[in-house]
Amino acid sequence: MTKNNSTTSPAYHIGLEDKHGAHNYHPLPVVLSEGRGCYVWDVEGKKYFDFLSAYSAVNQGHCHPRIIDAMVAQSRKLTLTSRAFHNDQLGEYEKYLTDYFTFDKVLPMNTGAEAVETAIKLCRKWGYDKKGIPADQARIIVCGQNFHGRTTTIISFSSDPDAKGSFGPYTPGFVTVPYGDVAAMQAALANDPATIAGVLVEPIQGEAGVFVPQDGYLAAVREACKAHNVLFIADEIQTGIGRTGALLRICGDCTCQGHCERQPATYLRPDILILGKALSGGTYPVSAVLADDAIMEVIKPGQHGSTFGGNPVACAVAKEALEVIIDEKLTQNARALGHIFRARMQELVDGYPNLLKLVRGKGLLNAVIINDSPESKTAWNLCVALAEAGLLAKPTHGNIIRFAPPLVISEKELHEACDIIAGVVKAYA
Repeated sequence: MTKNNSTTSPAYHIGLEDKHGAHNYHPLPVVLSEGRGCYVWDVEGKKYFDFLSAYSAVNQGHCHPRIIDAMVAQSRKLTLTSRAFHNDQLGEYEKYLTDYFTFDKVLPMNTGAEAVETAIKLCRKWGYDKKGIPADQARIIVCGQNFHGRTTTIISFSSDPDAKGSFGPYTPGFVTVPYGDVAAMQAALANDPATIAGVLVEPIQGEAGVFVPQDGYLAAVREACKAHNVLFIADEIQTGIGRTGALLRICGDCTCQGHCERQPATYLRPDILILGKALSGGTYPVSAVLADDAIMEVIKPGQHGSTFGGNPVACAVAKEALEVIIDEKLTQNARALGHIFRARMQELVDGYPNLLKLVRGKGLLNAVIINDSPESKTAWNLCVALAEAGLLAKPTHGNIIRFAPPLVISEKELHEACDIIAGVVKAYA
């Protein structure tokens, strides 16, 4: 990778953002200009391992040539028709996606938050039309410390004060239970189940710090939902598309133990599946909500939609992005390298207990918890030091560093990255 020809400094670009952009993010002081595979380069030509993957949107690696080619080829033919007309890409994409994930129908959207909002509307509509919940009384159970997006409805059931504070009044109709607590979920479902339409859950809570529930939790929630005629909604926006070593994280509890390239018909199947991020290969906004006919048929013309949802470019991009996952065996790579990464990090936790507390995760979605308070700057300072050493990661919730490289990373590259982390930890300790 050659050095960027721009003569401007990182400070110049950061200054432009600071002056002209809303201050709704606090990024590391790195200005990126190019990316390939598991690497990115800044405006001065410095090379980094990317261990955030745009919050798991670039599972297939930066600028994957096949996905870029599909996007460019379709963009030269037809980019947008709206849903006022048919186009020759949408039906093929819908068939491909529903076959891939074994559902009857898909409702295509653009962003993750849009997909979650779509699933909420679909669940409520099903509750009224099919379950017979009285008008405006439908409730959806969610989990504490969740992260499903930042729209007004979604933040209404957030427990993050930064995401929620001073944005009320909030949307009613949500019940919060502790994540991973089967008894609490069962109790909530048993409390007036006639008015509960659905349960919305992340199979792993990524933004909260890569919290992995105990084995059997998802299966128990699924069974409790069945017992009370409640829809089980899985938000796989961050955990899906191979990230955790299974095509879907929710597949990790099924009998195949995640060793599947396409979704098996026998997996721990949600009633509504929400996808986004890596569905696009990180090149174009694509999200989707999948369900069977008995649920999806409650949505009629005029009741939901999106000008860009299901546009021809998105359809071409998503199909190629999913093909890359299979052809390059990225799910299997994530599963194998995840074990190696956690073993390397556990060595650091054991060697530097005053600095590091524990490591947790699945596949290549992992977190290292810093042995300091969430109010401390230790995790941030470590991430700044990692960037200086050539690896990009980002703190979450104060004292947690999430590590999630593109799934195209090789074992050799993973060990090189782990060596960088080890060197920074040793120097900091």
